[in-house]
Amino acid sequence: MGVNTSGKVACVMLQWHWPWAALAAALVACAIIILVVVACSRKRPSADDHVVFSLGDDLNTEHASRLLRQWRALSRLSVALLVVALGLSIAMVARPSQVDEGDERAASRDIILCLDVSGSTLPYDREVIDTYLKLIEHFQGERIGLSIFNSTSRTVFPLTDDYELVREQLTLASEALKGVQSQDDIDQMSDEDYQRISDWLEGTQNRKNATSLIGDGVVSCAAMLPGFTYGQTDEQGDSRTRAASIVLATDNVVSGTPTYTLSEALDLTEQTNITVDGLYSGPKSSESDQTTADMRSAIETHGGVFLTQSNGTSVDELVRDIESRRDQESDSKAKAAMIDAPGPWLLAMTIALIAWMVCVWRLRR
Repeated sequence: MGVNTSGKVACVMLQWHWPWAALAAALVACAIIILVVVACSRKRPSADDHVVFSLGDDLNTEHASRLLRQWRALSRLSVALLVVALGLSIAMVARPSQVDEGDERAASRDIILCLDVSGSTLPYDREVIDTYLKLIEHFQGERIGLSIFNSTSRTVFPLTDDYELVREQLTLASEALKGVQSQDDIDQMSDEDYQRISDWLEGTQNRKNATSLIGDGVVSCAAMLPGFTYGQTDEQGDSRTRAASIVLATDNVVSGTPTYTLSEALDLTEQTNITVDGLYSGPKSSESDQTTADMRSAIETHGGVFLTQSNGTSVDELVRDIESRRDQESDSKAKAAMIDAPGPWLLAMTIALIAWMVCVWRLRR
């Protein structure tokens, strides 16, 4: 029995990928051995041959007899070790394998951070970004992208597993948002800091008299994921091999007329197996508002997780909660795989060959 990385007990069953190859190798080895034995037997002198000289009398001494016994023992041991090494090499030809139930989550997930950057949510966006700066230190194969939206959307960086790029871009975003944690920070912002945040937000306010068009923002974020075709489910979406999720941070306060409502956007993502998790990023005093209740209902109805900052929970804890739930979901969908397991066989064969070489060296002396 073995224990995998998720703590579950897994049965390690030895199997052979190429058993026919081992059979063929064994037959070839037997044929070679038979040929060698036959060839050696033909060289032995017959009983009628004249013996020119003999060392029998010289080997009758105690010292010579001991050396002869030692030589014979070493010869038999070397032959046995060579046979064992041959048998192990034949076994390795058959590719010994075992079932691996290890966690495959690490390389099978796409994450899009979808941040509302309207004025009411900016102070909370930085906390989301800072949390993912910490989380990517533990990512192994996950792809991550960042999109921000207000009346229109802007892709900060596309879906990628280049964590150096991700770290650089998230750090720049965090520094740009440092001065918008409160109204006092905004009032005291220098021209340079104001220009920095303005540059970072450029492209998100291209529609007049409209802010925080959440449904449109979700659709733009979904478009960054493979298989999303604006309402038409294609083969790639149906046969998605990597879990795809969007972390939507917003307060769900819409001003203007969006092309897609939040529910319509979630209908589209659901068609292509994209999960949208909602993170309420607004003042705690508004958590009981109807807009917040509507967001919770829409997210949970479409299979997502919706979290708020109630009971003193920080944005950092909320993001980690979402990641933890998605990790557990990926664990439950982990598939067992057959992997090669030559380690013990290779080690045994190496030991046998080293021991055989020692015996041969001793015989030569």
